[in-house]
Amino acid sequence: MAQFEPISAPDSTGDDHQGTGFDKRKAKVWLATGAAIAILIAAGDFGTHLFAAATPPAPPPPTVSISRPLQRAIDQRLSFLGQFAPTQSVEIRAQVGGTLEAVNFKDGDVVRQGQLLFRIDPVPYQIKVDQARAALASANARLALATRELTRAEQLKSTDAGSAENVDQRVADKAAAFAVVEGAKATLHDAQFDLDRTRVYAPFTGRIGTHLVSVGNLVAGSRAASSPTTLLTTLVSLDPIWLNFDMSEADYATFQRQQAKVRGPLANSVDIALGGDGSAYTKRGTLDFVDNAIDRSSGTIHARATVRNDGTQLTPGAFGRVRLVVSSPTPALLVPDAAVLSDQGDHAVYVVGKDDVVAQKKVEVGALRGGLRVIRSGLVPTDRIVIDGIPSIKAGAPITPQAGAIRFAADQD
Repeated sequence: MAQFEPISAPDSTGDDHQGTGFDKRKAKVWLATGAAIAILIAAGDFGTHLFAAATPPAPPPPTVSISRPLQRAIDQRLSFLGQFAPTQSVEIRAQVGGTLEAVNFKDGDVVRQGQLLFRIDPVPYQIKVDQARAALASANARLALATRELTRAEQLKSTDAGSAENVDQRVADKAAAFAVVEGAKATLHDAQFDLDRTRVYAPFTGRIGTHLVSVGNLVAGSRAASSPTTLLTTLVSLDPIWLNFDMSEADYATFQRQQAKVRGPLANSVDIALGGDGSAYTKRGTLDFVDNAIDRSSGTIHARATVRNDGTQLTPGAFGRVRLVVSSPTPALLVPDAAVLSDQGDHAVYVVGKDDVVAQKKVEVGALRGGLRVIRSGLVPTDRIVIDGIPSIKAGAPITPQAGAIRFAADQD
């Protein structure tokens, strides 16, 4: 039977075996490193594939509305805020004193000229009138007696039965009696004047305020206002009515230049709108007064327009807007106000150029007319303006244009 010798394990301490073990460990490290690199490369390729799959495609150019500027003949106007005021205003006070007996109106009524408003107790003044009449009657009687005596004296003198001195005396007596009569008439007229002032009438047609004194109160009066008087109420006229406003120095200069060129109704007519809001200009007035000097403190000049107020729609003290046309209509370009960009006092609009790429164009703007903004300079009639969709675009970027329309709102002009 054959016998085999057992193979002994390599000696870890031997030189030959030491090199062999090191090589094996080295190979294992390289194998592990290669596997890790392969895993990382595979993971990187997978992530790149996932990222590429999650990236959306580039969006199409935004669709916006474009239009050429609206061309329209526009006149130059100046606008101001003013305040309505009555053409006549009065404080009604008593001219004679006494007890107030009646108030013959309702507070806030429209009263007519000559309408009875207040009545003061007339009895004390009626007594004075009666006394003056009696004094006048007595004076007339003395004048009649003096006249008869003068006639007799003249007859006696003609028959040499009377003297010239007697005639002269009778002439003097008659003159004195006549003077007494004239004084009695004046006294009666004065007493009648006071009696008439116990009834207070409206001096003109207008709206009356509240009564400030009630029936039964004692009021003080003075015909010459030489002593304190009692204020009974106030009265203001309604038709026509004034609209007072102030022009700046620059606006006044523009007004003067245009008025020198234009004569006739255009130079004096104004449009009136009620209140300070955006209500329409529904009334017409006439500019009938411009002050003679510019106020140094405010740099403005006062002006006034007169407006018809047939329906008493306009109230003194209320605010109104006045629009003054200072030139004839001239061609102008208009765009929607929303299409105008503003940046620190500069203004621009988006225009569509070649290849439908938008760009900003600086413009000089004017007033709002018909709901649109007047462009004074910077545009030409052939420019294509972006009028809608502005937030979605930027200068230098392409857009997808679609036709829009600019409309002039006559009711907002």
